[in-house]
Amino acid sequence: MPRSKKGKRGSGKPGSLRQEVLQLSAKASLKGVKNGLKGESGASDDELTSDILSHCSSASESTSVLEEGTGSEQVDEQTAHEETEDKLKQCIDNLMDKSAKTRLAALESLRQAFSSRVLTDFLRERRLTISDCMERSLKKGSGEEQAAAATVFTLLCIQLEGGDEAEEGLKMLRPILTTILIDNSASIAARQSCARALGMCCYVSAAEDGEDLIKSLTLLENVFMSSYPNKEGMLPMPKPGSPALHSAALQAWSLLVTLCPSSKLSLLLDFHLPKLQSCLQSSDVNYRIAVGETISLLVELGRDIDEDFEVEDSESLCECLKSLATDGNKHRAKNDRRKQRSIFREVLHYIENEDFTEEKIRFGVESVYIDSWMRRRIYDAFKEILESGVRHHLQFNPLLRDIFGLGAPLILDPTVKGQKISRFEKHHFNSAAFKARTKQRNKVRDKRADVM
Repeated sequence: MPRSKKGKRGSGKPGSLRQEVLQLSAKASLKGVKNGLKGESGASDDELTSDILSHCSSASESTSVLEEGTGSEQVDEQTAHEETEDKLKQCIDNLMDKSAKTRLAALESLRQAFSSRVLTDFLRERRLTISDCMERSLKKGSGEEQAAAATVFTLLCIQLEGGDEAEEGLKMLRPILTTILIDNSASIAARQSCARALGMCCYVSAAEDGEDLIKSLTLLENVFMSSYPNKEGMLPMPKPGSPALHSAALQAWSLLVTLCPSSKLSLLLDFHLPKLQSCLQSSDVNYRIAVGETISLLVELGRDIDEDFEVEDSESLCECLKSLATDGNKHRAKNDRRKQRSIFREVLHYIENEDFTEEKIRFGVESVYIDSWMRRRIYDAFKEILESGVRHHLQFNPLLRDIFGLGAPLILDPTVKGQKISRFEKHHFNSAAFKARTKQRNKVRDKRADVM
């Protein structure tokens, strides 16, 4: 567990440790200790449950530096760990409370905990209870509660590292997630969250078969295809909130497209690429950006399966991309114009020259390289659900490390920090491992191509 690794931060020579404590005491009057124990000073239940992570972190670190000897540090670390689990258990109990406010507070606390730490062992023992509670919130809760429950369930699947347990949970909740997604009277936020849940949970469930993959793809297609041009070639007038829903469904769909065998992928490219090109004229900037990124992904996948792959009417596409990359309309927000120009410059460069702007993500002493549209779509999907905790999960979660070809979590000795692998070697290894894993997953999908 990452918790035990964190405890090593308090180790070192007793003399230097005492000096550090004296300095901290003089500068901040043990402010960290007071903040860490805030949850025990008479705060409300909501504050207590939402403070799980900060309490655990500050309490364990501050008490470990105040005690002398490794034995005391281990006891304090174990105590903090047990307190964290007790708070999580209380949050799970609160999911069944009659008060909607209490349930929402519990869902938010669990969302923060699940996204910021790896709690696989703890959650395996309680996955059925949590899934039951998520089902109840999805069926009977308000739109806000439904959205929160779908997000927490997605995080649960990531925590369970995919596989049989995640697949079992998805089979249990897929019907209700589907019902909310296609319900035009449901909350837009809830429908967005359900779209992301179906995409991500299907992606991480290693046992997910080809038939279920196609069901998920078709369901998501039916949502965003309502933004496609009509028979006259005109884009429909968007309803309030629909562009955000279409963006969420399109992004979830494009994540699942990365798992498709070449036979299915060819059909998707032929049908969707021309339609998506028309959607670049959408009035919503975020939907335009989602469409542009999806076009790049589909072109990249097309070039992977056929070196001679060409976009139909590429000249018209490039002209449209150039227009969006230099858009200076004053009636649009400045930040929206800047974001749009930046994204569509990248899209245009890739379509014209196969040029991709590489990005390096650092976490701990490691890095992962985002050097393709497929890799970016996968990373962005995890970043959207894990938020700031994505780096922690890249460091410690075996599922993400497997997906990005990082190997088993590192066990670092702080005394040998200086030994580094060159940037080229790390990049080469990460890219090769990622491509090998993707090819292997696609081979499995190809064997099931008869259901496609």
